[in-house]
Amino acid sequence: MVDGSGTQDHPVVALIGRTNVGKSTLFNRLVRSNLALTHDEPGVTRDRIYGRVRSPDGVFALVDTGGLDLEAEGGIEEQIFQQAREAMEESELILLVVDGRQGLTPLDEQLAEFARRASVPVHLAVNKVDGPELDETLTAEFHSLGLSLSAVSAEHGYGVKGLLADIAERLPPSADRPREGKEPEGLRLALLGRPNVGKSSLINALVGEQRLIVHSEAGTTRDCVNVDLCREGVWYRFLDSAGVRRRSRISDSLERFSVLRALKNSQRAQVTILALDAAEGLTAQDKRLLSHLDREKTPLIIAVNKIDLIPKQDRPKLKRFFEQELAFCAHIPIIYTSSVTRAGLGGLLPLAERLWAECTRRIGTGELNRALEAVTKKHQPPVVRGRRPKFYYVTQAESTPPTFVFFMNDRSLLKRQYERFLEKQIRKHFQFSMAPIQLYFRTSRG
Repeated sequence: MVDGSGTQDHPVVALIGRTNVGKSTLFNRLVRSNLALTHDEPGVTRDRIYGRVRSPDGVFALVDTGGLDLEAEGGIEEQIFQQAREAMEESELILLVVDGRQGLTPLDEQLAEFARRASVPVHLAVNKVDGPELDETLTAEFHSLGLSLSAVSAEHGYGVKGLLADIAERLPPSADRPREGKEPEGLRLALLGRPNVGKSSLINALVGEQRLIVHSEAGTTRDCVNVDLCREGVWYRFLDSAGVRRRSRISDSLERFSVLRALKNSQRAQVTILALDAAEGLTAQDKRLLSHLDREKTPLIIAVNKIDLIPKQDRPKLKRFFEQELAFCAHIPIIYTSSVTRAGLGGLLPLAERLWAECTRRIGTGELNRALEAVTKKHQPPVVRGRRPKFYYVTQAESTPPTFVFFMNDRSLLKRQYERFLEKQIRKHFQFSMAPIQLYFRTSRG
C-alpha cells in the first residue's frame, strides 16, 4: 500500500511542526495545489496527506502531518503524533517548520531534538518571513538549533525556490533516486457519509493498517485524504473526507469548508461509496445526501456499515428495511460491511469494478434502435391531446454516466411514466443494473 499521487516512485520529505506554523500552507505551495485544508483554527490537519513536488532538481513526495505535541497522552493528539512519526520513518528528509514571527518556542526546541533522533537529515523551514528585509531578523535565534535552515513565506511565495534547492541538496544523490514514473492508474473511490459512520475505519480495514485516524469525536477527518492500495496488481485510490451533516448544524467556517470539499471529492472520484450506520438506520440527512448523489448521476454504492453491532437474528429484518427505504433508487447496490469483522469488505472492490465497467459501457446505435422498435411495438406510448408520441431514433451520446438521446415528433407529448418505462427497458436489455443512466428527449422533424 502506498499513499498520494504516485509517491511510491520518489524520495519522501516529511513536514512536521507544532500547530499553526503554516505547514499545510507550505505543503499546498510546494505541491501547487490546495490538497491540504488550511484555516486559522489550530489543529486542522490530522491525517497524513501526500502530494508530489516537481522542482528543477527532480521530483519528491511531500507528506503533511498534524500539529505535534510531544506531551500528548491518549486521545486524538496521540494518534496525530503517531501519524507524524510514521511519516518520519518512511522519509529521506525531515522538514521542521517553525513560525518566524512568533520566534523560537520551547516546543520548537523539543521537536528539533526529537527530529534529530531520526536516521535522516533534518532541515529547518522558518516560515512567515515575508521578504528579504526580514530574513536575518526573524531567523537569527533559530540558528541556535544547529540545523541548516531556509527562510520562506508559504503564504506569499518568498524563498520557495531556495527552499526547494536546499531540499534537493539533502535528498539522496540523483543517481540513487528513481526517475519520475507514470502515476498508477486505478479506480478512484470517494467515501462519503455523516460523521462517525466509520468511513476512515473502512479504509484502514481495506488497506490493512491504521492509515487514517479513527476517534469517537465527530468530525475527526477534516481534510480530503488520499490513500492508495495495490491489490493483485490493480491500483485503487480511496478519497476519505469530512462527515457531511445538515447545513443548519454546521456551526463554523472550517467544518463548512470541509463539507464542501467532501462533496467536491465525490465529483473527482469514479465511484462513490456512501457509508450508512447500520445501528442508526436511515436518517433524514442520509436521504438528503443520497437524493443529491442520485440527482447528480453519481456512480454509487451504499455501504451499510457497523453490521457487527446488529445481532445475527435481526439482520434479515434490517436488510428488508434498507431495501424498502431505498426503493426510490433501486439500481444502487447495497453492501453490508464491518471494519471490525471485515464482513463485506472482500466484495466491496469487485463490486466497485463492476459498477464502473457498467458506467463506461457504450451501446451501438443499431442495437439501441432495434431494442427501441421492439419495446414500442409491444407497449406503445399513450395518446396525448389526440396525438401519439413517435420516436425516430435513439443514440448513446456519452458514457460515465451512460446518456441516451431520443429524437421524436413532439417532446411535450411524452408522459413521465413512459420515460420511466423506457429507462427500465434500457436497463433490462443492456444490463445496466447498477449504473446511473440519463435519458434526454428532443423534438425533431424526423
